Amino acid sequence: GKLVGRFYDENGAPTEALRQAEAAIEEAQKFKAESEQRKQQFPPCNSEWSSAKGSRFWCSRQSGGVNRDWTGVPRKLYQPGSRGSHCVCVRTTGAPWGQPASTEHSDRGDLDNPHLEEYDGCHPLSEQCVLT
Repeated sequence: GKLVGRFYDENGAPTEALRQAEAAIEEAQKFKAESEQRKQQFPPCNSEWSSAKGSRFWCSRQSGGVNRDWTGVPRKLYQPGSRGSHCVCVRTTGAPWGQPASTEHSDRGDLDNPHLEEYDGCHPLSEQCVLT
């Protein structure tokens, strides 16, 4: 049986409210999947701060809780629609994420992604960055 009300009419047919709720759930599931894929591509950096040393960001094979076979280098990631950036680890070799290996790529991993920016004062290929 179905309860007549917000989500079903007296004939048991779905209402517009149910269709909107289902669409919102589907959108949330899609966002969660995209977020998880983005975390695999750009795992969060490890970070620490102290008044004496300032900020330190670094990458490891487990940083961000993402186990992988590469370490990566710290970069600022800017996501469309959100303000500010956060530190992520970026692959430095191979083809860009989701693309097959081929000679068309420059073997720089995801370093050329347009949403990334290097940290000022840090070597571009260093696995850690200290900002004082």
